[in-house]
Amino acid sequence: MLKSWFPVLGVVLLLVGCAAPALRTNKKAPLPPDWDSEIGPVHEIEHIMITHVPTNRFKAPLTNAPVVAAAPAVATNPPATRPVVKPAPSVLPETGMISLSRWAAVNNFGEVRVLALTPPAYSVKTTYGNFTARPNSLSAYWGRVEVRLGFHPQLIGDQIYLHALDVKKVLEPLASGISVRTPVDRLVVIDPGHGGANSGTRNTVTGRYEKDYTLDWALRLAPLLEQSGWRVVLTRTNDIALSLAERVAFAEAKRADLFLSLHFNATGDGSEGPAGLETYCLTPAGMPSSITRGYADDESAVFPNNAYDVQNLRYAMRVHTALLQVNGQKDRGVRHARFLDVLIGQNRPAVLVEGGYLSNPTEARQVADSAFRQKLAEAVAKALE
Repeated sequence: MLKSWFPVLGVVLLLVGCAAPALRTNKKAPLPPDWDSEIGPVHEIEHIMITHVPTNRFKAPLTNAPVVAAAPAVATNPPATRPVVKPAPSVLPETGMISLSRWAAVNNFGEVRVLALTPPAYSVKTTYGNFTARPNSLSAYWGRVEVRLGFHPQLIGDQIYLHALDVKKVLEPLASGISVRTPVDRLVVIDPGHGGANSGTRNTVTGRYEKDYTLDWALRLAPLLEQSGWRVVLTRTNDIALSLAERVAFAEAKRADLFLSLHFNATGDGSEGPAGLETYCLTPAGMPSSITRGYADDESAVFPNNAYDVQNLRYAMRVHTALLQVNGQKDRGVRHARFLDVLIGQNRPAVLVEGGYLSNPTEARQVADSAFRQKLAEAVAKALE
């Protein structure tokens, strides 16, 4: 059964899709003609004033020394059929490599299994799911859902090692469960991408624009979330233009507990290209991004939204997993990026979803179907219950 999905671990995916303007550089690399380039006669790039705070780093040797444990995280909704074993959030260095076997032993998760694939994969079973990685591949898996690492795992001797930041920012948050604590009177800002003259990408089958589909998706999602206890506001409820900075400011004014931006993807080169779901959250400080879109990727920069790295990943994983049930498991991974200005300045958990490729005829036909968009809305609502 594993052989049917793990071979994708070794595939280098074509990194294409929606692009956002760079926040921290004057470099304007060529962008595909899609959702938030905001470059041209109509829109100018919006710059958000954000202070860059260098990360504190220190070196750690490449050893099997056990991880020093701090107080365990609180994990909600534990499985009732087995005792809860929570990983010990580590006082980890921000550089250096950590033995996955050593980490599993410290946290009482048992031995790392070697899966008989080509090349071999290494898997550890935690209380809340299985984590699997391959040497020299940035594509790791939580269960059967792809999540991108910042650094290539290394095989040293007969053991696989992960970068300390991947353990701290990817593995440990997932191993503690993907439940997220929210206040009783919680509020979510849903952001339908594009609007007005900023039409987004175009459906290769129908000719309709992304801005129409994202708004319809958001309008379907709002009442479903309200039924599950969320207060819901939308950045736009009709076809108006909003800059990325205005969307960030809107969420701040509403004091939102979650920001969710909805988009659809495209290759921008006229080809049918890839298909599938991509979900983005901000890259943690110290890590390289999964995709840079040609812009500078300052690993030392710290942005307001980095205070929510753990919640970002958990929300992204919840939404991504639910949407895969709708799109037929066409998975392009939970990814990290810094070029998404609509996420960087958020003072709350924030996720951006690319719900499919309008440049791919099969997915373009799906997205054009209102019944399919209703299923997308229902999946997101279920993920956020």
